[in-house]
Amino acid sequence: MLFLLVLVFASCQTIALHEQSTTYPDHQWSSKQSNHYQFIVSDTAATYNIYFVIRHHNAYHYKNIWIELATKAPGDSVTKQQVNLNLADDQKGWLGTGMDDIYDQRIPMNSQPIKLRKGLYEFTIQHTMREDPLQNILSTGIRVEKAR
Repeated sequence: MLFLLVLVFASCQTIALHEQSTTYPDHQWSSKQSNHYQFIVSDTAATYNIYFVIRHHNAYHYKNIWIELATKAPGDSVTKQQVNLNLADDQKGWLGTGMDDIYDQRIPMNSQPIKLRKGLYEFTIQHTMREDPLQNILSTGIRVEKAR
């Protein structure tokens, strides 16, 4: 009985996270639209995972998405990187979770948890795909989550 109680309380822990996203009412994302997100980090002892989040239709035309990610850490200048993110593969199809014809994906932006400084972090994302506007995109965003 004690084991069951410990198991219940351990499984009820919340994950400290911040997630912000942009919704596209017409289900299309223009390459000229850059989305800005801000997060305040207060726990400098923890490590964090950063994710690109996307919700798209099954009718999305590609197995990947190219984005430009600009990051501004507290006290630093802006760093930009071009990132190619896989959304599907030939064996499994879409890599996210789906319901009906809509798929949600959280794609890691760092290979292992990282330390973050205390303060305000600013992220800006925009797509750099050839199709413009990019069709069948419902929402995109950034998720910052404490690593377990």
